[in-house]
Amino acid sequence: MLPTHDRRELAAIFGGGIVGALARTGVSQAFPESAHTWPWPIFTVNVVGAFLLGYFITRLAERLPTSAYKRPFLGTGVCGALTTFSTVQLELYKMARAHEWALAVGYAATTMLVSFAAVTLGTAMVRRVRTVL
Repeated sequence: MLPTHDRRELAAIFGGGIVGALARTGVSQAFPESAHTWPWPIFTVNVVGAFLLGYFITRLAERLPTSAYKRPFLGTGVCGALTTFSTVQLELYKMARAHEWALAVGYAATTMLVSFAAVTLGTAMVRRVRTVL
């Protein structure tokens, strides 16, 4: 027997995904970049999205009343579509094709480290905890 899914939860994820994907696509089209330079628009979107993910998920889990649809909408939908690993992979692929190896390695490492710091900061802001970045 196949698992059943809450159609409203799926609609929340779908709606949030549309918002996140349109925001990411809008930024990348408004600020196109080259394979030979740091992809600031996508890097910024990923860091902001990671911060929002930490903030939203922690706030929804620890500060606000339980909601069946806010977390799937904001966390899975908006932030999931805003911060896509596939977009980072595409940027890295472009850099590799252009033989920009140092840029690619630096971009991959910096994206992971700064995004993790952004999630940590977003969570800490909700919890009002001091962090050292």
